[in-house]
Amino acid sequence: MKILPLHPEIQRYITLHNLKEKFEKQSSLFEQNPFHPSLHTELLEPKEMRIWSFRVDKKFRAIFIFRNKEAIEILDVNNHYQ
Repeated sequence: MKILPLHPEIQRYITLHNLKEKFEKQSSLFEQNPFHPSLHTELLEPKEMRIWSFRVDKKFRAIFIFRNKEAIEILDVNNHYQ
């Protein structure tokens, strides 16, 4: 599964919150297996919107949508608890 290039604002957010290494590690894992257990990939509510997330670390999650069968677009990386 390919991850499309990140929007510059998302890249800045990742850098600002010192998530670059963690994000790269989790993205690599995602590209190998989008439903690897350590990613905690989940379909968000409301489910009919088809918006998903995977864990960057215990605090941050990447929000994404499937663009097609081979690629996703990350819409946001955010603090899961805010």
